[in-house]
Amino acid sequence: MMEEDTVKLLRECDAGVKMGIQSIEDVVEQVENDDFHRCLKECKLEHDKLHDEIQNRLSQCGDEGKDPPAMASVMSKMKTGVMLSMHPDDKTIADLMTDGCNMGVKSLNRYLNQYEAADEYSKDIAKRLIHLEAQLSVDMRPYL
Repeated sequence: MMEEDTVKLLRECDAGVKMGIQSIEDVVEQVENDDFHRCLKECKLEHDKLHDEIQNRLSQCGDEGKDPPAMASVMSKMKTGVMLSMHPDDKTIADLMTDGCNMGVKSLNRYLNQYEAADEYSKDIAKRLIHLEAQLSVDMRPYL
């Protein structure tokens, strides 16, 4: 059961980190404030590092990982497009990023609780991703 929970937790982390990377990529070039832009770029680099670590661990388990659900990706892109067409500013981007981070934190905590038999290394990855998302949410506050 431990190996099964480990792989399932890592898959969810993989989907979550990919969603985070895509969300940042969708908006970062539209950010006007230099500090805000730098914040998002640095956070994307941290997401990329975690993604590589997750992929490495999944590969060791003989698994290819998981993409975010297609519907979630489409809905996220649609919401971003609509919101930015109505209010194309840094405040809107910060608001969208905060919502995404909060959803990520909530989902990842749920998976961490659900797959409690996962190995400690994988739980640590999930906790670091949760922390990264929570910190980005805090970092968005000055731009709201």
